[in-house]
Amino acid sequence: MSVAEKTETATQDCAMMAEPTREHRWLTRLVGEWSFEGECMMGPDQPPMKSGGQSAIRSLGGLWLLNEGSGEMPGGGEMKSIITLGYDPAKRKFVGTFIASMMTHLWLYEGTLDASGKVLTLDAEGPSMAGDGTMSKYQDIVTVENDDHWILSSQMQGPDGHWMKFMTAHYRRK
Repeated sequence: MSVAEKTETATQDCAMMAEPTREHRWLTRLVGEWSFEGECMMGPDQPPMKSGGQSAIRSLGGLWLLNEGSGEMPGGGEMKSIITLGYDPAKRKFVGTFIASMMTHLWLYEGTLDASGKVLTLDAEGPSMAGDGTMSKYQDIVTVENDDHWILSSQMQGPDGHWMKFMTAHYRRK
């Protein structure tokens, strides 16, 4: 291994001891115990279904958020979920995952914070709601209203390119 390759490897190893950035500190605003109430659109001609639950969000080393949620699904039944969120300075993007007890797809997030510093848009790809085996583009959007209230909304991009919001949940600090 050349000196340049050894230096590059050592530099990469040092990245393993990352210090939190401004973006990581932004995420820590969400740390805490939360309750939520939400609405989900089940179809174009159906009324929204209401649901609720709680979420416990903790920090992992100041670099990652771990969000463990539980609650009722629209229409009934219990749901549990885990969201991880962090920031990757090399990509200049927020990154993360989402899994839930009622689905088998591992959702991979990549997103950006808007100029106001209030809205984090997380892009993902997952199974189409049409149930036809195709994949669709999705966005989960976190809007921080204040230190005690944030909103999570989800939307899917339709075949025509338009975004259709299908879920909104308001999180309030316990």
